[in-house]
Amino acid sequence: MLNAKTGAALTTVLALAAAAALTASPAVAKDKMDKCYGVSLAGENDCAAGPGTSCEGTSTVDYQGNAWTYVPAGTCESIELEGGREGSLEPLDRDLA
Repeated sequence: MLNAKTGAALTTVLALAAAAALTASPAVAKDKMDKCYGVSLAGENDCAAGPGTSCEGTSTVDYQGNAWTYVPAGTCESIELEGGREGSLEPLDRDLA
């Protein structure tokens, strides 16, 4: 049986793995994906990491609120991360570089 923290971590890993698998395939339409803010690890965002950044891979802290990663549509806001963080469809004012 998983505790809440382990379960949340597993949910995050599975969601991000699914997103990576889907974005790796050129046949997957972007309309089946959502831009999810605040869920990527440092340097692993797909885009939007604040002023002066060049985009992909430019986030500097884990779960940076102004950096997004593609995730399967409808899953973003259910992604739970450590410290009570959650994914958002809008930029967040937390964990900024």
